Amino acid sequence: MATPLPDTIQTAVVTGGARGFGAEVCRALHKDGFRVIITDVDPGPDAAALASELDLAGETGMTATLDVSKPEDWQRVLDECVERYGSVEVLVNNAARTAVQPLLDIDPADFNAIMATNAGGTFTGSQVFGRHFKEREYGRIINLASLAGQNGGTATGAHYAASKGAILTLTKIFARDLAPFNVTCNAIAPGPMDTPMVRDVLGENIDKAIANIPVGQLGDPIVVADLVAMLAAPRSAFVNGACWDVNGGLYMR
Repeated sequence: MATPLPDTIQTAVVTGGARGFGAEVCRALHKDGFRVIITDVDPGPDAAALASELDLAGETGMTATLDVSKPEDWQRVLDECVERYGSVEVLVNNAARTAVQPLLDIDPADFNAIMATNAGGTFTGSQVFGRHFKEREYGRIINLASLAGQNGGTATGAHYAASKGAILTLTKIFARDLAPFNVTCNAIAPGPMDTPMVRDVLGENIDKAIANIPVGQLGDPIVVADLVAMLAAPRSAFVNGACWDVNGGLYMR
């Protein structure tokens, strides 16, 4: 099988990588020796600044525009990476939309839109890149799920929770179907992490939320980002179809 040599620089594409947790994932992968493509629906100055932080020369930290709800964007980014670098080895499906709304107030159009971005984007990206990985007989797909997809969500909307539950199922399907080709697919389900998005969602309820976490603190996004990098490595070949829970004991299986 076409397993990359240890001294070969691998290319990782990260969705929603311009800011927040996605930026921490880009940093962790780059630290571990990956060439990182920072993609976002609107990369802007944040992505450019992150790329410069990773590599001023622009050789191992680059940006790209990618709307995960558009299949043509996925194919374009893959084609550009293959043309420039020869291949892609890692896909991190991180981009997501979230909204906090009472269940009975959610407009079906809003439900479908969030499902299309979160679950649909993960499906399309995994499919487009999965074909490339299968052809090369090597690849790593890491999906960002959520505690909300496991327990039904307590601080998020039903559309967000449902989309993350769908991502967990998609992880198993892609893991099963691509495993014979030396391609793995795993998910990480973080609980509330110490990020601006989580703090905005929790708002004035943040102290109560922290008190309900058995370990008494929010999660460290850097630790979760390092877990992404571990699952992206060639040495993680025996880890497949798994969901890694990082939730401070809020949900135990």
